[in-house]
Amino acid sequence: MVSDVSEPQAPAVTISPQLAERGARATGADVVFDISDGGASYDGHPAVADVSMRIYRNRVTAVIGPSGCGKSTFIRCFNRMNDLIEGAAVQGRFLYHGEDMYGPSVDPVEVRKRIGMVFQKPNPFPKSIYDNVAFGARVLGMKQELDARVEDALTRAALWGEVKDRLRKNALSLSGGQQQRLCIARALAVEPEALLLDEPASALDPTATAKIEELLLSIKESVTIAIVTHNMQQAARISDRTAFLMSGRMIETGSTQLLFTQPRGRLTEDYITGRFG
Repeated sequence: MVSDVSEPQAPAVTISPQLAERGARATGADVVFDISDGGASYDGHPAVADVSMRIYRNRVTAVIGPSGCGKSTFIRCFNRMNDLIEGAAVQGRFLYHGEDMYGPSVDPVEVRKRIGMVFQKPNPFPKSIYDNVAFGARVLGMKQELDARVEDALTRAALWGEVKDRLRKNALSLSGGQQQRLCIARALAVEPEALLLDEPASALDPTATAKIEELLLSIKESVTIAIVTHNMQQAARISDRTAFLMSGRMIETGSTQLLFTQPRGRLTEDYITGRFG
């Protein structure tokens, strides 16, 4: 449970060891990620601690919370991106289909193939649009019917109609919103089961943001999605489930509708109503 607070700008956080999730529970077969007492630290300094939650197949899960609360660090644990940061360490249990993704026999490259990631700032390579989408498939040896793979990924990313006649043009010539959809297409081209997005629309205008949101809703039937967002309206629009982090700890997680309309704790209510954050 969360303690009541009088100063929402700098609240104290107290949480029971096993925070109960609310909303409809999926079957065990539908659980893609199962995190227990998960945490991450940099050079021994905790950034996230004691987080327990589940992410379910073919649903959009939003991770919300104030700036600096550990959202990005947390989501990077899901595909071992923190492994690439010197001094970073992960604690607790991160299960992917019941298997420890940090087990000694697990190949991080295989993890990142199955669990794609799109970052806050679009990061297309200084290559053609075609080569950007084909890059991961080539590296992973998925070279059969590459043209069809590129077209399918761009179509799923709602970009094919805009770029089909200029596939050999430099990807950096695209607009910011198009570049972000290109990065999503690049991730989709290797057929991931899950897609992680770290504030993918924070630097985009409302029109481009709407296209990203429509895209995510259109692909969730085939890809499990977890998205970090500072925009609570966005979380309410596109997510099935929401997790609220504060000071590196999980405050509340459950169905988006319940969390936004009947928040369980005072701290959650204060945040979603704008009293702080």
